Amino acid sequence: MHRFYLPPEQTGSDTMRLEGREAHHAADVLRLRPGDQAEILNGTGEIFICEVAEAGKSKVVLRTIKHRHVPRPPWQITLFQALPKGKNFDLIVEKATELGAVRVVPILSERVVTTGENSEHKVERWKLTAIDAIKQCGSPWLPSLSTPLKFADALKLNPDFEMSLVGSLHPGAKHPRVHLDKLDLLPPASLKIALWIGPEGDFTSHEINDLIAADAHPISLGNLVLRVETAAIYALSVVSSEMQWRCPPETQRSE
Repeated sequence: MHRFYLPPEQTGSDTMRLEGREAHHAADVLRLRPGDQAEILNGTGEIFICEVAEAGKSKVVLRTIKHRHVPRPPWQITLFQALPKGKNFDLIVEKATELGAVRVVPILSERVVTTGENSEHKVERWKLTAIDAIKQCGSPWLPSLSTPLKFADALKLNPDFEMSLVGSLHPGAKHPRVHLDKLDLLPPASLKIALWIGPEGDFTSHEINDLIAADAHPISLGNLVLRVETAAIYALSVVSSEMQWRCPPETQRSE
C-alpha cells in the first residue's frame, strides 16, 4: 500500500487532503484513482488507512477507513552526529529515521568543515529526507531535527540521557553490549540513549575526554576504520538491535 505524509494538524478527521508534493506524487506519479487505498502517516505515531475519494492534479481527497496508534518503543535513541562533508548528512538522516532514532542533532566539532549554506535551509531539506524515509519504511514516528550545534552546546544536553555512547577509535573502547548490559530495564519506561558519532578523523582527544567526563562511554565499531555515514548506520543498527532484544517489539504496538 502506498504511504503519504500529512502534518498532525491535518490528520484525524474523516476526510483528509493531500496537496503540493504529496498530491503530485499520489495523482501524477502513482496515478491513484477513486477507490484505491493509501496509508497516511503523521509522524506522531498515528497511522490512517484511507480510500481515495477524489484525485486531481492539485489535490487528492482521502476518506478514513481505519486508524491506529503505535506507541514509541520504551527506549529513545538520539544521534549526535558531527556534520560530514557534502550531502552525506542527508543519507545519515534517512538511515537514522529508518533505524528508529527519535532525534538527530548535527554537531559542529573541531574537525567539521562547514559550508556557507543557510542552516534553516539545511534543516528543511533534512526534514523532507526524514519524511520520505518514514514513507518508505512505514515508521509512524518522525524524528526531530535541529540546527547545527557547537560541540560544547551539544555536550550540555548529555545529562538528559540515562546512557551515552560514543563511537571511538581510541584505545579502551568496548562493544556497546558491555554498557547496555548495565541498564536497569525494569520497568522499561522511557529510557533515553545518546549516541555520539564523530567527523572524518574522529573526535579529537580532548573532545573524547570531555565526553567521557560527561559520562559518555566509548564504544568500538569493529576493527576497521569506517566512513562517517557507515559508522552512524553501524552504531544505530547495533544499539537498536540490542534494545529490541531487551524489549521485544510485540509488547510495543497497540491498535
